[in-house]
Amino acid sequence: MLQPVMHILKQKNIVLASGSPRRKELVENIGLKVQLCSSLFEENLDPHSFKSFSEFVEETALQKVLEVENRLICEGNVPDIVIGADTMVTLGKEMFGKPTSEHEAFEMLSRLSGRGHTVYTGVVVKSLDEIVKFTEKTNVFFGKMDEEQIRGYIATGEPMDKAGGYGIQGVGGSFVERVEGDYFTVVGLPLFRLCSVLYDMFKHEILL
Repeated sequence: MLQPVMHILKQKNIVLASGSPRRKELVENIGLKVQLCSSLFEENLDPHSFKSFSEFVEETALQKVLEVENRLICEGNVPDIVIGADTMVTLGKEMFGKPTSEHEAFEMLSRLSGRGHTVYTGVVVKSLDEIVKFTEKTNVFFGKMDEEQIRGYIATGEPMDKAGGYGIQGVGGSFVERVEGDYFTVVGLPLFRLCSVLYDMFKHEILL
């Protein structure tokens, strides 16, 4: 999808406002070179002050982007493009972030077992003169898991830095019966929408 503008994008200093090697790998798999820069934003926004899950994840992603951009500019490293994302697992009206303990991870996974839930990923792409925000959501359906399976998974350590307590691209993927929507939204960066935004941002430079 990005081939017509790839020569343009490869000349840009692209920063991913994240410490996630998964997100970096996704972007590099489509041919872009990116620099990882973990955001220092505290992610302390109150989800109850937003009208929707989408608004919450987009605002969190925006704050990550702005913090990283401002810090890099102060260091004399002005990025051409900063990409930020925030992923949240939801069950009904509840939001599941990263578990703070093994007990919380067990509670999350027990509640997701044998049920469907929705994953939201909000993305912000900021160039020097434009900001684009969007959210993708995907429904994920878990098979039934017993207590030993859940505890065994937690023992791998994988759940502790993942929203909802699982990583679909890792061992946690073995619990997933099916996915309705963009798989990459669950991984943490919806590629189709991201590429669409980048193409629209820079297609006007093709003929320059």
